[in-house]
Amino acid sequence: MGTTETLEVQDQINAINRKLDIVLEEITIQRQKRQEVEDLVTDLSIIGKDMFRASVDELDHAGVEVDGEALKSLFFKLLRNVGTLNDLVEMLESATDLAKDAAPIIHQMGLQGISQMNELEKKGYFDFIRELFKVADNIVTHFSKDDVRMLAENIVTILETIKNLTQPEMLDAMNNAVSIYNKIETKDIKEYSMWKAFKEMRSPEMRKGIGFMITFLKNIAEDSTHASVDNK
Repeated sequence: MGTTETLEVQDQINAINRKLDIVLEEITIQRQKRQEVEDLVTDLSIIGKDMFRASVDELDHAGVEVDGEALKSLFFKLLRNVGTLNDLVEMLESATDLAKDAAPIIHQMGLQGISQMNELEKKGYFDFIRELFKVADNIVTHFSKDDVRMLAENIVTILETIKNLTQPEMLDAMNNAVSIYNKIETKDIKEYSMWKAFKEMRSPEMRKGIGFMITFLKNIAEDSTHASVDNK
């Protein structure tokens, strides 16, 4: 065997030795980890036994009897419903995330609500509502249930009357009447004798006014007659 071949064989042996060293090192590490796990399990077993023994002693001192079969049944139920418990935990996590996301929005809405309430307070809405409660209290105090019943029975007629009164021509007529009344000096009204009154009644304005009054009263009388006939 030549020198070159000897060197190649030696290189191969050295490579194998290095690989074996790596494998042995890995085996040693795995053995150490396994030993650490076994030691941890042993320690946890001891701690678990101590905790169980302490719990039993505490329950015994407290007068609580532990049913082993019930605990075993509970344990198996928990194992069977691990999926359900996992879904429940995920739901709780989702609810927590939602609460975190919604917190700034809720906070902003609260600030806007407070600002809006402050604005309403400045404009006097709450004072107005308080006064409306006083109005309602006065109505309840001064009107009996029979009055309210009669109001309910006649509410249509009342609303029709209000509707007619709020027509533009009626509002104009009432506004003109009020304006004319305000222009009259009630403290300085002249006295009229019978002759002077009769003379004034001959004027076109008075004759037109008298005609209006007669027509108005005549129509009222006719409506009253028709209403009486319809009621019969």
